[in-house]
This record gives sequence, structure tokens and C-alpha cells, in this order.
Amino acid sequence: MQQAMNIGLLGFGTVGSGVLQIIQEHQDKLYHQIGCGVTVKKILVNDLEKERPGSYTQEQLTTDADEILKDPEIDAVVEVMGGMEEARLYIRQALENGKNVVTANKDVMAEYGSELLDVADANSCDLYYEASVAGGIPILRTLVEGLASDRITKMMGIVNGTTNYILTKMTKEGRLYEEVLKEAQALGYAEADPSSDVDGLDAARKISILGTLGFSMNLDLSDVKMTGIRNVTSEDIQYAKQLGYTMKLIGLASRDNDEVEVSVEPALVPSDHPLASVDDEFNAVYVYGEAVGETMFYGPGAGKLPTATAIVSDLVNVLKNKRLGVSGNSLVLPQFDKKLKADENIDTKYLMRIHAKDLPGTFASLTALFSQHGVSLEKILQVPLNEGKLAEIIVVTHSVSRKTYDDVLEKLNEADEIVEVKSSYRVEGEIK
Repeated sequence: MQQAMNIGLLGFGTVGSGVLQIIQEHQDKLYHQIGCGVTVKKILVNDLEKERPGSYTQEQLTTDADEILKDPEIDAVVEVMGGMEEARLYIRQALENGKNVVTANKDVMAEYGSELLDVADANSCDLYYEASVAGGIPILRTLVEGLASDRITKMMGIVNGTTNYILTKMTKEGRLYEEVLKEAQALGYAEADPSSDVDGLDAARKISILGTLGFSMNLDLSDVKMTGIRNVTSEDIQYAKQLGYTMKLIGLASRDNDEVEVSVEPALVPSDHPLASVDDEFNAVYVYGEAVGETMFYGPGAGKLPTATAIVSDLVNVLKNKRLGVSGNSLVLPQFDKKLKADENIDTKYLMRIHAKDLPGTFASLTALFSQHGVSLEKILQVPLNEGKLAEIIVVTHSVSRKTYDDVLEKLNEADEIVEVKSSYRVEGEIK
């Protein structure tokens, strides 16, 4: 019987060192699951002399990727180096060399996932990527295996810890966006350049992966309607709270009559909704299935050991398949052609903040404009501004198509009575 299976590790940063730690400390568990031990034979690094945490030997380190990609004794490759083009190239080369791959790289899988899965299929290899979405939450495996017999109609969740931390502090402590962003950067939750997080790109990549798996349909990053949180203000959050809502950056993938919508945007959920209580850097994904109904998956969305746990769990499946001689057999390529919903068919509620001239007839003109477009209002709140010269009007609409709502926004911006539309947010769910 084989005494150990060998893996190659591409990258040895925070997550890579976590993978090595779990493999070393959980050998008994791995032996029980796989039937043999697991050895990290080679680790790709940029600098051989740099000191790193963990127990490793200099012989394990290399700066030459070919020592991993072309070594016939290496049974699987784990990619945790990050980045895009180089990581994509190494994953592709590993698959073409007949090596199974585990990756945590959401960027690569969102941009090139369909291409790499085709390469894996052509070479009878496994390509697993559970850790690419929501860190330690086993959401991808749940969609592919646990809910395989159900028809998923909607996935909605918080899949970026940085923005959730920022919005949590703004909501609970009344602090400004810029102040909390600096704190998040100091704590290591946000990068020096936070654009990928705060502009919604990170979440968009993750929701495109969820949509592809949940709907068995090749969805691209360009299919995601994306808005970040840079323009969210304390006033927006406070008015939302006053009306019974909590602000979250929501990733949404929904399917109706085989047409799908995929979006990432700051949205309002009822304050008694489970997602409203997901705070700080934690993630959560709500899944709606025709048979199972509503389920929610909650946990740490990032971090050394949560992410490494997801990677090693994938690795267990990959190595079990290798020992059984069934590598690549579990790969299921997308079943359906992509059909995106037109704006006319995307219906939801919205909250809008409007600054209007505080004159007789202004409110009547405003409500008449909504009425002309067939938009009814669920809630209205009016607050005087600037010693009575302006009024701030906050409205929550009933469900309306995105196309109609955009038309209303355009007309409001043209109206003489309206100074400006300060902000506008999607509303998900009903207040009970």
C-alpha cells in the first residue's frame, strides 16, 4: 500500500503556511480519510532565504515551478499564490501534465474557470476550488453535492468581509466611511489599495462562481451588475434603520424561467432578516431551492486556517479520487445555455433619497411623476433641510422593474422641483 501521497504547493504566504500546518497536524485524520499519509514534497516561493512561519526544510523550497508541475511523483498541486496570469498558467500546465489541482483563487476561477474546467475535463483531472468563495464556509460543495437534486432559484449573501466590516461599523457606531476604511486597513482587513473590495469586484467574482455552479450555467464576470460602497453615507444608513432596514453589500444570483440576474450592490435587507445580523468580517450565503426551501450558510469568509481548511478538504477529495482511479469523473460541466434577464424583467423594491424644493405643490408633483410611471410607494418620510428651503424626501417603492425605475430616476433629475437624487438602493425582502 502506498505510504504517502505527494503534493506540490504553489505559494507559501499566509494561506499556504496554513495548508502546510493542517497537513502536518492532521495526518491521522488524513490517513483515515484517504488511506495513506500526505506529504508536501515541494513548495514554490519567490525567495529561498526569507524566514517563514511553520515547520519546513530548505529542501522543500524551490523557485522553479517546473519542479512541481513536471515532477511525476507529485499527485496533486495546490495553488495559493494569488494573482492572475501566472497562477492561471501554472494551473493550466499542471492539468495538462495530468495533475489534479486545488485552488483558492477566485480571480482566476471567475475569469478563466470555464476554460480551466475544459482543460481538466480533457485531461481527466480534478479541479477543485471550494476556498475561492467565502473562505471556511463549504458553500460550493453544498451546491454541487448537498443540493445536487434540487433546483436552485436564488442565492443571496455577504461574500466580502472587508465591506461587511466597514458597513457594520458605520451602522452600529455611526462612523464615516473614510474613517472605518482606514481602521480596516490598519487591522489588515483591507489592502492599501482597497478598490477590489470596496468597488465590489471581489464580491462580483465570487457571485459569478456561485451562479455558475448553482444554475449550471457559464456566467462571466461581465454579466454581474456591480456597484460598490464608496458612496454609502451615514445618512443613508440611518434613514434605512429608521425605516426598518440594514445596509449590506449583497451578492445576488437569481433564476426565473431559466433567465438569470447576477448583481453586487449595497442593498437594504429587513433588520430582522438573518443576513442583517451578519457582522464584521463574517460571510453568509442564503440559498433558495424549490425542494429544500431556504437555507443559510455562515462563517468566517477569510483567514489563514478557515481558508486552509477548505483547501485541505478539497485536497482530501482529490487524493481519494486519485487512489480510486476516478480523477476527473466527478466533473460536471454546465448544463444550460446562458440567458440573462432584461432590465424589463428584473423586479424589486427601491429606497430613494431626494432633495427637493420645499414649495407648495412639490410633493404633489413628485407623487404624480411616480404615478405616471405606474410606480406605487410603500413608505414615505419627509424631513426639512436648510431652514425650510429644501426638503429631504425618502421613499420606498413597491416592486417595480429596473427599466421603469431607471426611467423614473431620469425624469426626477430633469424635474425643476428636484434639486438632486442623493442616493438610491435596492431593497431585498419584506419587513414582517
